[in-house]
Amino acid sequence: MSAMVDRGSDAADSAPGRVAAQLREELLDGIHPVGTRLREEELAARFDVARHTVRSALRSLVDARLVSHERNRGVVVAPLDRQRIDEVFDYRKVLELGALRIALDNSVDLSSVEDRVEQLEALAGRSTPAAWHELTLVHSAIHEAIVALSGNSLLVDSYRRCEDEVRLLLTFVRPDFDAASMAMKHRALFESLRRGGDEAIEALTSDIDDTGRAAVLHSLTRLEDAARLLGR
Repeated sequence: MSAMVDRGSDAADSAPGRVAAQLREELLDGIHPVGTRLREEELAARFDVARHTVRSALRSLVDARLVSHERNRGVVVAPLDRQRIDEVFDYRKVLELGALRIALDNSVDLSSVEDRVEQLEALAGRSTPAAWHELTLVHSAIHEAIVALSGNSLLVDSYRRCEDEVRLLLTFVRPDFDAASMAMKHRALFESLRRGGDEAIEALTSDIDDTGRAAVLHSLTRLEDAARLLGR
């Protein structure tokens, strides 16, 4: 089984990279709620770095769409809305289904996908619960492996551009999923991929739309209902 490597650590050799990597991990663990302002002066004091270092780190998080820069407010944790959810999941669907069709046409070996599913099952079998960012990292690796089956590096690069944003959106479904349920769903997905044909396409479509997108939309409804109750 291959080791799990979080590419977010690749750029962490510089001071801005270290700040960005720490904030990225916190965002992907859902520590900073939507709308939280990330203030340069507070972060500079926390990390004991200059404000220009923090500014550079935040710029990289804006580029990854994990946070957004709002006029007169500065950098805030990016909001959750229906348009954003649909954009991200439609993007995933085009990439993953296109890549899977190429892979099925070429009868490729699916062992790389099964390796990632086994990593998820190993997390589910641990005596101590896995951190949420660990689960979403392996979940992302499963879907990247599906894209990589196409043998097309441009498709893989395109998937990686949305990878962190998908993981951020999944922080909102945390109350509805755990390692065991995620492992079970992805084992079933893999078995459908192995059988191939229309069943494989339908299973991946269902995973993206009926599991992923639907769960995030449900979380959005839950947040909107809570905001109405609070009179916001």
